[in-house]
Parts: sequence; structure tokens; C-alpha cells
Amino acid sequence: MSDSNLEMFLVDASASIVEAMKKIDENTQGILFIVDEKRHLIGSVTDGDIRRWLIKTGELSAKVLQFMNAVPKYLCSGDRDKAKSYMREYRLRALPILDSDRNVREIVFNSEIECNVTDKKKGSMAHTPVIIMAGGQGNRLYPYTKILPKPLIPIGDIPIIERIMNCFCEYGVSKFYLTVNYKKSMIKSYFSELRHPYSIVYVEEEKPLGTAGSMKLIPQKFECPVMITNCDVLIEADYESILDFHKESRNDLTIVSALKNVVVPYGVLHAKEEGIITAMEEKPRLSYFVNTGMYILNPKWIEEIPNDTFFHMTDLAGLLMNRGARVGMYPISEDSFLDMGELEEMRRMEKKLNLKSEQEK
Repeated sequence: MSDSNLEMFLVDASASIVEAMKKIDENTQGILFIVDEKRHLIGSVTDGDIRRWLIKTGELSAKVLQFMNAVPKYLCSGDRDKAKSYMREYRLRALPILDSDRNVREIVFNSEIECNVTDKKKGSMAHTPVIIMAGGQGNRLYPYTKILPKPLIPIGDIPIIERIMNCFCEYGVSKFYLTVNYKKSMIKSYFSELRHPYSIVYVEEEKPLGTAGSMKLIPQKFECPVMITNCDVLIEADYESILDFHKESRNDLTIVSALKNVVVPYGVLHAKEEGIITAMEEKPRLSYFVNTGMYILNPKWIEEIPNDTFFHMTDLAGLLMNRGARVGMYPISEDSFLDMGELEEMRRMEKKLNLKSEQEK
């Protein structure tokens, strides 16, 4: 492993959560190793560690030192040949190799040694209902949507809605409920001519009912949590883990949230009384969690959606909170949330997917 590649997996203990999440996005392996000023290994942090911290505290300003694993697994250079068995024994995704001074010299990944850490996909969500909201006009993507409905706009050579369904299929989902309205005949025609391993129930609006209102048109009564997603977002995350979190947290509604970093393109002034400036901050970075448009909902709450009324999922979330129900979030990184809702974001989605496919070739 070259020094430049190694740097992608090393971070100082003073790094913030935002910095750590950005670096994990860049290395795509879901893990960082924490080193001191002499590059001595002192800990590790995974994307799961970050997620658990954020769910527990909601504190974005924390440093990785506050929640890192202070006793990470490792091997010394002389034991490099034991990496395969060691990683299997402890079910590790990555293993640092240290020299005699405890400096990180190499990182071995399970994909390199065919460690075969269990993949939780393949059938784990076979009975989970998935509702895709595909009825909107997609005004932000005009003039594309003057010709095609938003769900059929291609990302590469595959429509966005088909990409979303393919992601769910990896977890065994075989039935989708599509709420449709605008240019619905084109959507139905596309899937009628496509060979696919899933069935589709079309929920047809006579008028726009929002991202939640159309769910009242579904005749089937669900017995387990329902996953709901907009038709213009791709979420690169472990869907089974999201569903498990919802159940284990006993949430009534879980909103999948993504970190969003916004850079103010100006110098910001901080002032007190009488206009006295106390500090100046050049192009500060602000970090927030935003709603991705993916939700997990306990089915009893569908009954609370008003009939024949324009009603969004955010309206339903507000209703639940007013009733004292548990509304929680499942955080993912900024790079795991791809939104096709605007032209610039659509290009970012295409770029990332193209880069990903190039890596797989």
C-alpha cells in the first residue's frame, strides 16, 4: 500500500465527526485508524461507531477521540501471514499491520484476502412492504420532466426508479407499491415491457395527495413496518440495518437523515451590542442533518393520514410528534445520499455511479 493510499485511512485523534465522515466517504471502506503525532496506532472508528454516537448524542462537534475504539485489533509485521485467519476469527473488515515502533505500515482488507465476512443481504427483507412515491411532476427538473415523468429520467442508461428498486431487490424485496399520477401511463408502460423479478402494485391518484396522502389509497393492511422512499433519491446504506434500527429503537417513524455540509462563501462577522465586531470567520462550514426522503413507518399510523387530502410525510412526522410518538433518525454520510431532484445533483449522482462502475471493472 502506497503512502498516499495509507493516508486515506489514518486520522488524527483531534479530527471532528464531520472530518471523519468525509474521509470514510473518500476511502469507501467504512473505517479509519486513529494515530498520534508519531503515527502510532491509538484507536479505530467505523461508520457504525459514528452513527451510534450521533444517535445517542446528536453531537456533531465531537472529536473522534471521544468515541473511538481504544483497543483496535492489529498484527505486527512479522505476523503478516496470519492476517487471513485472524480477520476471520474476529470478523474484521480491515486490519492494520504495525512495525516495531507501533507505526501503521499497511492495512489489509477482507476483500483482498477473501475473508468472506457475512453479507446480510439476499432475502433478509423479503416480506418488507416498500412504497415508492412516484406521482410528482418534478418541477425542479424541468424541462426534462416536460417529456418524461421524473421516475423515468435515466441515470446513465437506467431510470432512477429502476435503480432504486434494484437496490431493494438486493435485500430480497419482491413487491413494490408505486404511487403514480403525473404521466402515469408512461411509467406503467415502461415496466410492462421490462422483464423484472418483482411485482408492482400501482396506487393511482386522481389528484396530487403529497408524499403521504396517497398511502391511504393502498387497500392492503400491513402488519409490519413499511419502508417509504421518494422516487428521486438513491440511498447507499445497509437497508436491513436501517430496518433493524427502527425496530430495536421502538420508533414509530424513522427518518433516514444525511449529513449536509454548507460552506458560506463570505467572511462572517460576529457582533455584540452597538454593532461591535467580536470575531470574523472566513467562509465557515455549517453542518446539518437533512431529510433524505426515506422513511420507516409503523403501519398503524397510516390510519391517521386524512382521506383525500394533500398530506406530506413531514406533516405525518409532525402529527406523530404532537401525539408523543417516537420519531427518530438514522444518520448516513453526505456521500451516501444521492438526490436527483436538481440538475446539479443529478450530475453528481451520474458522476459517482460512473466512478463506481469504473472501479468495479
